[in-house]
Amino acid sequence: MQIFISAGEPSGDLHGSNFIAAMRRMRPDVEFVGFGGERMEAAGCKLLYPLCKLSVMWFLRVLANIHLFLWVLSAADRYFRHHRPDAVVLIDYPGLHWWLARRARFHGIPVFYFVPPQIWAWGDWRVEKMRRYVDHVLCTLPFEEAWYRERGVQATYIGHPYFDAVRKHRLDQEFIQEQRSRGGRIVGLLPGSRGQEVAKNFATLRRTAELLRQETPEVRFLVACFKPEHKQRIDAALRGCSVPIETHVGKTPEIIHLAEACAAVSGSVSLEMLHYETPAAITYRVGPLLYALGKMLIRVNSITLVNLIAGKTLYPEYASPQCHAPQLSAAIGQWLKQPEARAALVAELRELKQRVGQPGACERAVAYVLNALATPRTKRLAA
Repeated sequence: MQIFISAGEPSGDLHGSNFIAAMRRMRPDVEFVGFGGERMEAAGCKLLYPLCKLSVMWFLRVLANIHLFLWVLSAADRYFRHHRPDAVVLIDYPGLHWWLARRARFHGIPVFYFVPPQIWAWGDWRVEKMRRYVDHVLCTLPFEEAWYRERGVQATYIGHPYFDAVRKHRLDQEFIQEQRSRGGRIVGLLPGSRGQEVAKNFATLRRTAELLRQETPEVRFLVACFKPEHKQRIDAALRGCSVPIETHVGKTPEIIHLAEACAAVSGSVSLEMLHYETPAAITYRVGPLLYALGKMLIRVNSITLVNLIAGKTLYPEYASPQCHAPQLSAAIGQWLKQPEARAALVAELRELKQRVGQPGACERAVAYVLNALATPRTKRLAA
């Protein structure tokens, strides 16, 4: 059996690698080929192109790389035509993946969407593409299954694979003990996994740290950098800064675990903070044009996954063209100054984690795909 799998950003690469590992445990003979990143390649996927290096957002960025996206699509189409994999598994990244799903459907290859894009949040007209080109959606959020089924899309809730990843991670105890031995109260700064996010948002996080330091002199800050190049950029932005801010690569779980609270750029990292029951304030700074478009298109009242799952605001969030440092520092400062307020939030996070944060999503996704491939397509569609 051969499965074509595709992910276009770091979180998708992580989920793809765990999907591959889970499949190999159940079916060691399965071959994987497709698009992704270093983690998927290390898990045993033959990459036709390292698509995660093209992790871009917004129309102009995509347009600047259109020649590469067209080449990737053409390579996939040729592979579908000449090799005919048994299934295509897509992970988020909807722009290109709609086209991959369309070409796979043209060649008669079943398509499964694992970690579907959040089209219920904005651009819900795209559900028609999901209905036409995707055999089954493997939903990661509790409310998604009903949303898709009400619109004629076959869907099953499996849980979020992020909890598979965080449960398997072993914290660097030496790093944790070294940080604790230095004293002070720690606040985490999480600037995101994309270069664009770091560029747009780190100034806000730095200003948040400066404001917090004025109110709480014993606090110090740890920045969780996703890549060495992000660390280089942030270190350059910190030159001349008098606030104690350290930058570290590959220590995101440890920093979240150590922190009394975090200031974070919106993204799936909120699920990691939920796992560690760490209070956080969320920011996302966008340009005026994109903000105006978002106000017209976005159908939900939250940008944070934890808040969406909870159905209420557990993590204060701020998304606009402005710098949100005053709001972030006020929210975090309250938790630093009022232990009872922080404890109440931690209790709510713990209850939510117990309800939705259980591991096993990748195993359930793999089991569904294997069972579906063993079932005639007419019966799958009638299910």
